[in-house]
Amino acid sequence: MMDYKKTAAEILAAVGGPANVTHVEHCSTRLRFTLADPGKADQARLKAVPGVMGVVGAQPQVVVGNDVVEVHDALNALLGSGSRIAPVSNPGAAAKVGWGTKLLDFIVGVFQPLIPAIAGAGVLKSVMLLLTMFGLSRQDPTFTSLVAISDATFFFLPLLVAVTTATKLNSNRLVAMAAVSVMVLPSMTAAMAKGTSVFGIPIPSINYASQVFPAILCVLLLATLERLLTKVTPKPIRIFFVPMIALLVTVPATLLVLGPLGFWVGTYFTAAVLWVYHTLGWIAFPLLAVALPFIISVGMHKAFIPYVVNQLSTAGYEPLYNPASLAHNISESGASFGVALRTKDTEMRSTAVSAGISALFGITEPALYGITIQNKRALWSVLAGAAAGATWLGLTQVTSYVAVGPGLASMSMFINPDDPRNIVNAIIGALIAFGTAFAASLFLWNDAVSATLKARGVAPLEDVLPGDVLSPVDGEVVALADVADKVFAGGVLGQGCAVRPASGEFRSPVAGRVSMLFDTHHALGLTTDDGIELLLHVGLDTVRLGGKHFTVHVTKDDRVEAGQLLLTADLVAITAAGFDTTTPLVVTNAHDFEVSGVAAGAMAKHGDPLFHVAKKVAPSGAVS
Repeated sequence: MMDYKKTAAEILAAVGGPANVTHVEHCSTRLRFTLADPGKADQARLKAVPGVMGVVGAQPQVVVGNDVVEVHDALNALLGSGSRIAPVSNPGAAAKVGWGTKLLDFIVGVFQPLIPAIAGAGVLKSVMLLLTMFGLSRQDPTFTSLVAISDATFFFLPLLVAVTTATKLNSNRLVAMAAVSVMVLPSMTAAMAKGTSVFGIPIPSINYASQVFPAILCVLLLATLERLLTKVTPKPIRIFFVPMIALLVTVPATLLVLGPLGFWVGTYFTAAVLWVYHTLGWIAFPLLAVALPFIISVGMHKAFIPYVVNQLSTAGYEPLYNPASLAHNISESGASFGVALRTKDTEMRSTAVSAGISALFGITEPALYGITIQNKRALWSVLAGAAAGATWLGLTQVTSYVAVGPGLASMSMFINPDDPRNIVNAIIGALIAFGTAFAASLFLWNDAVSATLKARGVAPLEDVLPGDVLSPVDGEVVALADVADKVFAGGVLGQGCAVRPASGEFRSPVAGRVSMLFDTHHALGLTTDDGIELLLHVGLDTVRLGGKHFTVHVTKDDRVEAGQLLLTADLVAITAAGFDTTTPLVVTNAHDFEVSGVAAGAMAKHGDPLFHVAKKVAPSGAVS
């Protein structure tokens, strides 16, 4: 069982400590950090934390799967609040983040909180529609009362968007609601339909109910005005003057310009997606489904949320993204269960079963980061299942009616009381996706490549023989005699070789135990189960750096696997400081072992066999 407090503490340290965290929240599987200085986040260290399945983005999204709530609670306990907002210690840090990352973060911040309300209300309506297929009248007072929950959620969606946008912008949420509510006020809607004006300028007649983009633009202007006015307004009158002037400017500007602009942005954005759907036809389904594992792995699937919400709120149905997601989600589940049945690794089996259940219910990150993205064979299984299931869904034109992650519990999202075949075809498509991915996974899976180890930062290792010592880093292999250090070159510390590193990530060359860890973090010792003692020394004479430019990801006595991340080093800074980064790796108890097979001059990647170690044999034939 995961130690939530320990995991939270290690994650917090890897993102730069409590002082660097301005905000942290979570979704179904990810911790979403907003950092004062994103440059302080050590992503390699984050990935090495037990329980972390992956890290996405400059403002890190840390995937921890089904334990996200518990880890988030533990983080809050360490931070001292549930929604920490701290001053930015490095104002220039925000400029380091690309506009694309900022935009995606803004989209997620605005739309992600809407999903529970939209999904809950939508699924409730789909269940009520299902009951009409079994005799419940649509004129029944119970039906009309409960369906009104969903209708109201979508009708007043601009107000919900006002709250989430204001929260994201750290603006006054109630003032934001007041500004946006004018757009859906019945008397104002009626006046716009008849023709009205403000300051003598005609107001375009647009029905803003269920719209999202006009509300976002409205609150963006409001938040900007609030900040400017707060700076120049005397404190005694801020409480009424700032919101009064902000509303006085924002509401007319929204009715005249921003509202119509937002309406057309939403219209054209949705039209662009639908154009792809209508142009490619059923082919669009498998194309999107097989792209989703890669899109989701970098968090870009959130960019589809505005389209889905806008399409459902205006048209009442969504014909492409949700059906394709159904095929992908269920194929992730099928592949995971196939791995669980095929693997002999108990840890992998446990991960696969848990991930398979989550994916079956529409939460795919545990499967993606724990198994499929980490292993090509599992990924091919997912792609096969997604393509097969999505092809059926495309050919039968399955359509969704609720904004929720497609899965077993939310299949009612495909209910259309006027076309019962829609839900039937959705179920068939899901079964095709699951069955294809499951069968492919049974056929393709190979325990030689452990996705569990990869998820913990361990390199993919194949064809490793007992006694092989692997390269800890990418780079050129150097004979020990050619190392510019007499102690290493003379074999005083042991036999082995060195590597001129091409990257700053140094991984374990063997499976074993961390038997020694220098305080300066430039070197460490490892002992294998066979008693081989190794010294990994990053750079020459780098002890003089006093630990600067080095970060360790293990502690003394830790058990490590071959390929697991041990430490990272800033090679550029070390070189700039005048030190040679050539990294010796030697067997320090070489009197008991023979070292062979060093390929000096060759280029090695981490995980490639570097040399071989065998127990010395005495002349009599007995093992010494």
